[in-house]
Amino acid sequence: MRPPAEFRTVVIAGVGLIGGSIALGLRQRFLAERVIGLDPDADALEVARFHGVIDEARLEPGAWLEEADLVILATPSRTLTKLARELIPFLRDDAIVTDVGSVKRPIVEALRDVRFVGGHPMAGSDRAGVANADAALIENAVWVLTPDEETDAEALTRVRRLVEHLGARPIELTPGQHDRLVARVSHLPYLAALALTQVANHDDERDLMMLLAAGGFRDLTRVASGSPVMSRDMVTANAAAVKDAITSFRGSLDALEAVLDDPEALLEAAETAKRARDAIPIVRRSLLPPRPEVVLAVPDTPGQLARITAACGEAGVNVKEIEVLSIREAGGAVRLAFEDQATLETAVEALRAAGYEARPRLV
Repeated sequence: MRPPAEFRTVVIAGVGLIGGSIALGLRQRFLAERVIGLDPDADALEVARFHGVIDEARLEPGAWLEEADLVILATPSRTLTKLARELIPFLRDDAIVTDVGSVKRPIVEALRDVRFVGGHPMAGSDRAGVANADAALIENAVWVLTPDEETDAEALTRVRRLVEHLGARPIELTPGQHDRLVARVSHLPYLAALALTQVANHDDERDLMMLLAAGGFRDLTRVASGSPVMSRDMVTANAAAVKDAITSFRGSLDALEAVLDDPEALLEAAETAKRARDAIPIVRRSLLPPRPEVVLAVPDTPGQLARITAACGEAGVNVKEIEVLSIREAGGAVRLAFEDQATLETAVEALRAAGYEARPRLV
C-alpha cells in the first residue's frame, strides 16, 4: 500500500539537528525509499541509526553516491562548498543537490555546474545534535529557496514539492535578497545576544546581575546558547550584509538614546516597535503531550481512514490522535498516537496485518 516516494535515495550530508530533522521527516512521511546519512562522526551516525533517523550510514564519500537521487548538504555554512566539491565527482549528472545553509550567494555561485537549488529552512533550536532531531522542527516553518536564472527548472520544482510534503512553506528569494534579509532577522540578533551577554558577563557585579536576569534577558539572549562554531560560520560567511545590518542597528540605538529625555518620542518609538513585533507570524506546532505513535504509508484512495480505524477497532485499540501528514498525487502518510507503548505495539501488529507499512516511533 506504500505510495511511490518522491525520491528513491536521499543522502543527508551532515547528520546534525537540521539534517537529522529533515531525514526524520523524509522517513516518517515516506518521501524517500532510502535515507543515507553521510558524516565523518561515527558517533553521530550511530545515534542517528539508533533513533531511526537514517536507514544507512556512511563515513566518507565514494562510488556509492552514484545511487543518490537527491543530496542535502547540511553542514555549517563555511564547509558547504568544500563538501559539495568532494561529493560531486561521484554523483550522476541527473542528481539534484540542495542545502540548508544560512548564507546563499556564495554557494549558489560556486555550484552552477550541477543541478543545485539553494535552500534555507528557517528553523532551529538552541539544542544541537542529531539526538535532538525532530521532524516537527520544520513543520510550518518558512523554507527559503534561492533560484537564479541558471537554476534547473525541474530540479527547483522537485525540491519545492519535497519541501511542501515535509510540511514546510517554501518561498523564493534571490540569493542576494535572502542574505540581506537574513542578516537583519537572524545574524544580527545573534550578535546582539552576544553583546548583551558580554555586557552582563564583564560587569563587576556579574553574579548579582545574573540573579536579576529574568525572563526578558533570557529570551533576548537565547540564541547565544546555540552552537558557537555554526553561529560564527554563518555570520562570517555573510559579513558584508551583517556589517550593513550592524550599521542600521547602531543608528537605531543612537536614535533611541537621543529620545531618552523625551518621553513622548520614546513612547511613539515603543508603540511602533510593538506593532511591528506583534505582526510577526507565529509558527504553530503541536502543543499536545508526546505519545507513542506510528506513521503509516497510505495510498490516495477512498476509504483509507475508515480501514485504518477499523483495523485498530477490531484489535481493541483506542486511537488518541490521528493526523494526515501529507497527501501526494499517489498517496501520503497518516500519524496515529496511542496511550502507551503496549497499545502501540498491538496497533502496529494489527495495521501491518491489514497491509499497511507501519513505522512506530516511541516518544
